[in-house]
Amino acid sequence: MSKPVRVRFAPSPTGPLHIGGVRTALFNYLFAKKNNGTFYLRIEDTDQTRFVPGAEAYIFEALEWLGIAPDETVGKNEKFGPYRQSERKEMYKQYADKLIENGWAYYAFDSAEKLDELRKQAEAEGKTFIYNHSVREQLDNSLTVSREEVEKRISNGDAFVVRFKTPINETLIINDIIRGDVKFDTNLLDDKVLYKSDGMPTYHLANIVDDHLMETSHVIRGEEWLPSLPLHKLLYKAFDWEAPEFAHLPLILKPIGNGKLSKRDGDKMGFPVFPLEWKTEEGTSMGYRENGFFPEAVVNFLALLGWNDGTEQEIFSLEELVQKFDLARVNKSGAKFDPEKNKWFNHQYLIKKEDSELAEMFKKELNAKGISTDLDLTRVVSLVKERANFITELYDLSDYFFVAPSSYDEKAAKNWKEETPELMKQLIAVLEGISDFTSVNIEAVVKDWLTTNEIGMGKVMQPFRLSLVGALKGPHLFDIVEMLGKEESIERIETAIQTL
Repeated sequence: MSKPVRVRFAPSPTGPLHIGGVRTALFNYLFAKKNNGTFYLRIEDTDQTRFVPGAEAYIFEALEWLGIAPDETVGKNEKFGPYRQSERKEMYKQYADKLIENGWAYYAFDSAEKLDELRKQAEAEGKTFIYNHSVREQLDNSLTVSREEVEKRISNGDAFVVRFKTPINETLIINDIIRGDVKFDTNLLDDKVLYKSDGMPTYHLANIVDDHLMETSHVIRGEEWLPSLPLHKLLYKAFDWEAPEFAHLPLILKPIGNGKLSKRDGDKMGFPVFPLEWKTEEGTSMGYRENGFFPEAVVNFLALLGWNDGTEQEIFSLEELVQKFDLARVNKSGAKFDPEKNKWFNHQYLIKKEDSELAEMFKKELNAKGISTDLDLTRVVSLVKERANFITELYDLSDYFFVAPSSYDEKAAKNWKEETPELMKQLIAVLEGISDFTSVNIEAVVKDWLTTNEIGMGKVMQPFRLSLVGALKGPHLFDIVEMLGKEESIERIETAIQTL
C-alpha cells in the first residue's frame, strides 16, 4: 500500500513571500487535495541572522487570503510539531552525530580566512575551489587528524562544522516527477556543511530530517533546489530512510528579457510580485490584495504558470483546479509572467460577481472619497463593470453619476456647433414633457422628436452625452439619463449651453 500523501510548504521568514513561493504553496495544496492528502506548513528559521520580524505572520495571512491555508502548521493540528525549525534545534545534533558515526560525515575545523585564501588561490589559477574529495584529505578536519585531537578541540570550544562526506566516482540517476531521470556526477559535488558548532543545523540537514519525521511523501519545490537534489537523496541513503518523491517546478520568468522574476522587475514595470503589501523603513512594496486583485484571480493565474489541463480553458475555480491538477502536466520550461494577462483574469472574476456584491465593495470606495449618494449603486455597477478590471476603476468609469462635469473634453467639444445651443434648448423642452422617465421611453420620445423634425442623430446625441458626462464616454446614453433623473439631466444641459 502506498504512503498517504503528505506535502509541505517550507518557507523561511526572511521577508515577504514572493509570488514564486506562493505558486509552490499552491501546487502543493492542489496536489494534497487532489489526492485526499495533507498540506502542511513548516517554518524553516534555522538561519536566525536572516530572520525578519513580521515575515512569519505575513506568510500565514497571505495563504489565508488566497484560500489555501495549511491543514497543519504552527498552532494548528500539530501532529508532528513543533512546526518551527528553531524550536526543533535540540534534536538535529543526534542526526549529525549519527552521520559521523556511520562514516557519512566528518568534523571540519578550517577557518573562514583559510577557506577564503584557498578560494582566491584557485581563482588566480582560473579554477573554482570546491571542498570535496579532491581536497578534503589535505585540510583541517577529522579525516586528517586523530580522534583524540578532534575530541580535544571540540571540548576546548574550537569552532567547527560537520560536513557531508560525498561519495566519489558515482553517477546518481534520480527520478523527478516533472523532469524524468536526472543525472549527477558525485565527483562534481561539494561536501556541504550540515551542522555548525553554534548548535544550529543548516537547511540541508534540518530539511531532510524534518521531511522524514513529518512523513512527507512528495517534495514539490522550485527548480532552484534541483542542484541540492543529489545531496538530499544521498542523505536519505546515509540515514537508511525511504526518500520521498521529488518534483521541481519550473521558474517564473521576467515578463521581458530572460531570467527569474524579481522584485526589481515589479518595481520597474509597476506590478506587484508579492501577494500582500509589505512595509519597511525603506518604503512599501506593492501587494496583489492592495492593488485590487481578487484572491481567486491570483490563484487562477498562478496555477497556469507552468501547468495546464491540456484544454483551452483558462478560468478555473479552486475546486476545479483541485479536480484537474496533475504534476504530469507541469512543464519543465520556465513560465513567462504576464502582468497584463493577470489584469484580464481579474476582469473575468469581476464581471462574474453579483452586481449587489460589487455595489457593496464600490460603496466602500465612495465612502473613502467622502461621497454619499442616493443612486442605486447596483445599477451603476451593472452599467460600467464590463469596462473595469478592478473595483478601484469603477469610480473613474462612473464619476459623472455622482458629480456633474465641471469641464468638458476638448476633442469632444468640437462636436458643439453653432446650432447646438438651440437644439439643446429644444431637447430640454422634449425632456420636460416626458412623464414616464425610464430609459426605454426617453429613448423612444427623443428619437421620435428627431425623426419628426428631420434632425440628424449626431447633431444631438454627442452634445447631449457631452453635457451629461463631460466626455464622449460611458454606457448607453438613455440609461445615464434615467439614472440622473429629469431635473439633474436638464440642469447639466443648461450648464453646458452656458459654458460651451
